[in-house]
Amino acid sequence: MRILVTGAAGMIGSKLVRNLVNRRELSGHPISTLDLFDVVPAAIPNGSDIKTDIHVGDIAEPETAERLAATRPDIIFHLASVVSGEAETNFDLGYRVNVDGGRALLEGLRHNGNKPRVVFASSGAVFGGPFPDLIDDDFAPVPQTSYGTQKIIVEALVQDYSRKGFIDGVSIRLPAICIRPGKPNKAASGFYSGIIREPLNGVEAVVPVSRDIIHSSASPRSAVGFLIHAAELQSERIGSRRSLNMPGVYCTVGEQIDAMARVAGPQYLRFVRDEIDPTIEGIVSTWPRGYLATRAQELGFKGDADFDEIIRIYIEEEMPGGPASISAEGL
Repeated sequence: MRILVTGAAGMIGSKLVRNLVNRRELSGHPISTLDLFDVVPAAIPNGSDIKTDIHVGDIAEPETAERLAATRPDIIFHLASVVSGEAETNFDLGYRVNVDGGRALLEGLRHNGNKPRVVFASSGAVFGGPFPDLIDDDFAPVPQTSYGTQKIIVEALVQDYSRKGFIDGVSIRLPAICIRPGKPNKAASGFYSGIIREPLNGVEAVVPVSRDIIHSSASPRSAVGFLIHAAELQSERIGSRRSLNMPGVYCTVGEQIDAMARVAGPQYLRFVRDEIDPTIEGIVSTWPRGYLATRAQELGFKGDADFDEIIRIYIEEEMPGGPASISAEGL
């Protein structure tokens, strides 16, 4: 089995590649080759003995897409994307990478003719308000950001290319992924990670929205699990509706901060400061608060138990020495 990962140098992409290397198979078929694509060279995990080809280029260039499709992958994880905040501020770049890039890749696969499984990483940003408390699988996607619009366009392409028999695709709408390790990115949702990650490392974090804002989150571990499960699902089980809402932990920003105090200790609260950013609050307030994700759960997708678990996963995977040593004196 040959697998292509676009966006392989990103956080989720690199964790997905590590998972594939460790498991060595998908759906009972051994992985023979990994093709890793991004705008910068993706890292090959240490200890991997799977043949790995590194590809660098512009996903929106037809020549790049044709070159990737010519590898004749059996499974494609399409993660390459301009993130939400940047897609909103740089309109041309967002449409070029997120829409033109997705279309170019699908066209390359169509002309290649081997009908691979395509797993497209979409987003809850495809929805717009007003929202019920939890949206169900029949709630109509009406995005209110450029990023959400770009994602729903590619979802529609995945739907149609699957209907025509060019690919066997599935789009999974991911919740906000946190806690992301490393430095902040340009995603509007990045603060969901930062308000936990920075305090645990002894660094001040700004909460740019009201603590009453409700959102749905999933750990990077769960996100990788969603992608793997989507790749292994039988087409007959997915049916004709090729887009799925993924399960997430439903909580307010304030409850997320409370979970940090429970898991790591109240001393980390001193590093959290509130300062509203109208732009960020305006973007995230157009996103769903949470999903029922009935179809996904019936198909076997499993998320995190609660936000406490999300924090524990971050500490386990990214902080082997534990959180920064901060005195609780005076609290």
